[in-house]
Amino acid sequence: MEKGEELTVDMSAYRLLHKAQTGSPCLSFDVILDDLGSSRETYPMTMYLVAGTQAPRTHINNLIVMKMTNLTGNNETKESDDESDDEDEEKMPKMSVASIKHQGCVNRVRCTQLSGKTFAASWSELGRINLWNLDEQLKAINNPTLLSAYNKKLEKQDDCVKPIFTFKGHSSEGYGIDWCKTEQGVLATGDCKGNIHIWKPSNATWNVDQRPYNSHAPQSVEDIQWSPSEKNILASCSVDKSIKIWDTRVSPQTACKLTAVDAHDADVNVISWNPRESRFIVSGGDDGVVKVWDLRQFGKNNDSAVAIFKQHTAPVTTVEWHPDEGTVFATGGSDDQIAQWDLSVEPDQDNEKDNDIGDLPPQLLFIHQGQSDVKELHWHPQCPGVMISTAHSGFNVFRTISV
Repeated sequence: MEKGEELTVDMSAYRLLHKAQTGSPCLSFDVILDDLGSSRETYPMTMYLVAGTQAPRTHINNLIVMKMTNLTGNNETKESDDESDDEDEEKMPKMSVASIKHQGCVNRVRCTQLSGKTFAASWSELGRINLWNLDEQLKAINNPTLLSAYNKKLEKQDDCVKPIFTFKGHSSEGYGIDWCKTEQGVLATGDCKGNIHIWKPSNATWNVDQRPYNSHAPQSVEDIQWSPSEKNILASCSVDKSIKIWDTRVSPQTACKLTAVDAHDADVNVISWNPRESRFIVSGGDDGVVKVWDLRQFGKNNDSAVAIFKQHTAPVTTVEWHPDEGTVFATGGSDDQIAQWDLSVEPDQDNEKDNDIGDLPPQLLFIHQGQSDVKELHWHPQCPGVMISTAHSGFNVFRTISV
């Protein structure tokens, strides 16, 4: 854009679009599964999130449990033109928040359900990982009376909410963290020195294997993903430009089964394992490139990616497959773009010469903009097509007409 130009939203391209602020930027978050049902298509919508702040040094960081309600669709209109301002205010989106004071900035946060409870794991910039039971906070944001009491308790006590478990065995801070999809309570965490540790629940606590998987060392582990179908298989990506597949049933020295050396021309920042077609992994790097890998060809040579997209003009900071559509995924980056992709779309040979939109790949469905420095996105697993993204400028909740 030229200097002084601004983006204007075409609301006809969205079924849902809302923005939210949490004070200090939350550069990582996760969706909390709820009991409101799956495949929710009706509006207004409600959703639950957990996020972690990256506040300035002079400010307190928090883990934030939030409930967003009254998320209306774009086609909803007032029932009457005579509706009062008070009635209109009642229909505005709302957000209830229960905070937990957190030591250090939250590098990344992920949540899971275990034995009917909701737990979150947070990576702190101080080099430790905390586990939190979020049940008290979830009850508070669902009940105004309980929320008022919770906030009063926070004012009286500086550290009234304690983590249920803390691990300080990593040799540095880190970003890689993921709960296993097929074995409840199992966690993997990776640090900036290239070490990956495996956690397993045991009698209301966790045992952390002190032997790290460290063939990335000394380069940083940037992201970790458990296989959606095999409980002992793990993927990781690194500043060393590689993506590795691990088998956690064997010793750390021999656990790396497959590797894609030079998967990107720069740091590999993020990966996502396809939950529907588990042979596919998508990756994004500092080179601005997005690659799709077929594990049946993985590691055979450095050019084994089955698809390569160069839409982003800055580092790719987040990627995620659609939870239900095996060919659809989304990417976001430091170029302030979020892109939706569908691998099933093939070029239209008849119209190829008449293409008036430049060299955009046919698999590119949609570009969402309006946020500054996109850091993380997630599809909502219970609200089809709905995405949540966070950036330095705050949260967006949206659904496009494309997915």
